[in-house]
Amino acid sequence: MSRETGGQAGQAGAPVAAGPEAIRNVVVVGAAGAGKTTLVERLLVQAGVLNRAGSVDDGTTVCDFEEVEHRQHRSVGLALATLVHDGVKINLLDAPGYVDFVGEVRAGLRAADCALFVVAANEGVDEPTRVLWRECADVGMPRVVVVSKLDHARADVDGVVAQARDAFGERVLPVYLHEDGRLVGLVTGDHQHDEQRAALIEGIIEESEDETLMDRYVAGEAIASDLLLRDLELAVARASLHPVVPVDAMSGVGAEELLDLVVAGFPSPLEHRMPTVFTPAGAPGPAISCDPAGPLVAEVVKTTTDPYLGRVSLVRVFSGTVLPDASVHVSGHRSVFAAGADPTASHPDHDEEERIGSLSVPLGKAHRPASSAIAGDLCAIGRLSHAETSDTLSSVDSPLVLEPWRMPDPQLPVAIRVLSKSDEDKLGSGLQRLAAEDPTLRVEHNEETHQIVLWTMGEAHADVLLDRLATRYGVAVEEVEVRVPLRETLVRPATGLGRHVKQSGGHGQYAVCSVEVEPLPQGSGFEFVDKVVGGAVPRQFIPSVEKGVRAQMSRGVGSGYPMVDLRVTLTDGKAHSVDSSDMAFQTAGGLALRDAASGGGTCLLEPVDEIGVLVSDALVGTVMGDLSARRGKVLGSEPSGDDGMVLVRAHVPQLELRRYAAELRSLSHGTASFTRTYAHHERVPDQVAARLGASAGGAA
Repeated sequence: MSRETGGQAGQAGAPVAAGPEAIRNVVVVGAAGAGKTTLVERLLVQAGVLNRAGSVDDGTTVCDFEEVEHRQHRSVGLALATLVHDGVKINLLDAPGYVDFVGEVRAGLRAADCALFVVAANEGVDEPTRVLWRECADVGMPRVVVVSKLDHARADVDGVVAQARDAFGERVLPVYLHEDGRLVGLVTGDHQHDEQRAALIEGIIEESEDETLMDRYVAGEAIASDLLLRDLELAVARASLHPVVPVDAMSGVGAEELLDLVVAGFPSPLEHRMPTVFTPAGAPGPAISCDPAGPLVAEVVKTTTDPYLGRVSLVRVFSGTVLPDASVHVSGHRSVFAAGADPTASHPDHDEEERIGSLSVPLGKAHRPASSAIAGDLCAIGRLSHAETSDTLSSVDSPLVLEPWRMPDPQLPVAIRVLSKSDEDKLGSGLQRLAAEDPTLRVEHNEETHQIVLWTMGEAHADVLLDRLATRYGVAVEEVEVRVPLRETLVRPATGLGRHVKQSGGHGQYAVCSVEVEPLPQGSGFEFVDKVVGGAVPRQFIPSVEKGVRAQMSRGVGSGYPMVDLRVTLTDGKAHSVDSSDMAFQTAGGLALRDAASGGGTCLLEPVDEIGVLVSDALVGTVMGDLSARRGKVLGSEPSGDDGMVLVRAHVPQLELRRYAAELRSLSHGTASFTRTYAHHERVPDQVAARLGASAGGAA
């Protein structure tokens, strides 16, 4: 493979895999600042793809190519860099470490066959990394640990390995040791480290399909290294053993050994468990296998916009072969696998037939042309105008849908408005494109508060979205306070008189109506009762009174919030044979409701959510105290799983949850998560209502 220069990717030809057995798909994960991007850069240099490594601080690495990444000096999106080592094509997926971008991490886990956990020798294992490890364990993802930053002044490789074993389990075992600035291999037989070598070999042999191997080893027989490597690969593929490799990305120590291990010990796509397949109607589909000659089934794991290529879809091919200019069926059916369709229509279901444009293998932002992409491989497809992240590409004749990977629910709302009226049309298009790229973004057009709300994963995620909206799509917006849809209701029964009489010469307006208004139980809605006798209000105008009452309820009568849960009874009225009209009685109906509200008094109702907070047992008391401080009512708690996590359930007003996603993360050091569903509206306490009194207009 030709070398490319200076930490930046050129346009050399794309590497080609001989078959699925000669492919390794590896996602690189870990804490922010652990050195993932720098590690990928070093591996590219080691494989001859680059002449020298770029720098994260200088913004010259292959995988951090967005302007926002250069400004923030951190990865914010999943990036692919491909190399070849010993005849094996290795697709390295560099995933962001900051917890706001967990959606990118999960996309990388979907595309990969093995996860490389990078742990800094000077920092150790943080809590979000433990959470991600458990998440990988739940789905059986093979995992390997790389200890980075070996040359740091506070580096403690042995201590970090011990911490990793404590955090991840005893099946985390070193295959190399760092000693005197070099690596010592345990599989190949360095007998100065008999204890560590014995622990590794016994762990490998326990996973061997050769039942005689352990007896032979115990009897003192030397086990050939090729047999150990074969069984190591089997153990890693089964996610039952997790090798540890120290690598110093700055000096290159351990880079060659890591690449050797990727080739010899990491699972190929042939050992990847296939996703479940369905038809677009939701019926079970045929089982698929990693066969280049099989039916086409591929999945979009990331969507980006390139200024020259347009929309670019990064695709994992599970079955079949992707060819340029071929027609494919594009299916997006998230509602089939969820409780219902997305109520905000950010990601509506769709089925389209499209023709594949350019086919390439990305190296960061560079795209190297490719002639095909076989089962097990990754590629980029240009100009699939309808494809979104998590969509399935399949044969036009036999369309299929893959069950999408589980995405976290965005919980931090950010309300926005355009700075210029001329950008309003561009805003809708820009948000639609952002939603197509990012399944962790939910766009809400709130009909009650009349706000555009972006539901995001956190503050950093929101910052990146607004940055992309401005730089990619030319729409400048500003954040505004998120409003909560409050409502009003009557405190006690009351009567009201609506009198609308105007005589100014010519055709006048005349309508009088008397009503009785009483509050109903929460959630009852609106009832209108006609008790007029003797034709005091002509029959044709009774619906007009109801219409006027409903219109006034929608506008509110006190603070401007909609009124709910009322029974309005029309008891009497007066009409004029000439001047009474539909509009006159609508106006009188509204005036009657306002008069009744002034006598019966009104109160504010606020929406309350039922939330479930998943938190470690050690932080349960802290979380409960915080919920109580937010006017929450704790409903109970219960253990969740066997990893020391507890689910705390509570009812909390939405007014107190607007920043909860960010504040809970700070409170729990990034380890807690929560879900929320609307429960009911309830009366706002007087002291809170007094504070809200000045913010009328439909929401607070």
